[in-house]
Amino acid sequence: MARYDIPEGEYETGGARFAIVVAKFNGPITERLLEGAQATLGKHGVNDEAIDIVRVPGAFELPLAARRAASGDRVAAVIALGAVVRGGTPHFEYVCRECARGIMQVGLELDLPVIFGVLTTDTMEQALARAGGAEGNKGRAAAIAALEMTTVLRAFGE
Repeated sequence: MARYDIPEGEYETGGARFAIVVAKFNGPITERLLEGAQATLGKHGVNDEAIDIVRVPGAFELPLAARRAASGDRVAAVIALGAVVRGGTPHFEYVCRECARGIMQVGLELDLPVIFGVLTTDTMEQALARAGGAEGNKGRAAAIAALEMTTVLRAFGE
């Protein structure tokens, strides 16, 4: 019988490759998210050579790059990292909505975990708090989700 409730740390990745697609916009934030994701994957036995890193201009471009990174059988999961901070225009809503929709669409179409590690905050201070500050590192949380989903989907395949 397969087990689908995976406790943290009990991941079955067995040589899996991962892709991290990271937005360059708000780089001081996204680089911290990337560091958290990489460190977490490494902590759980994923070698640096098994991690593809793709940088794109901003969060709006994440879905297309995630789709390309996920094509074929190269990776077990894609982690999309970005940071969108609310401004004084509706641009925030458009970018956040389409980024989230696009990332979900890629995962469903390709039957592959595509993890939404995009911060959507009201202020830069909130983003910093979630990128290694008082609220932890959401890059780490995204990597844990990728590891867990990889394990869950492998259990389905048994």
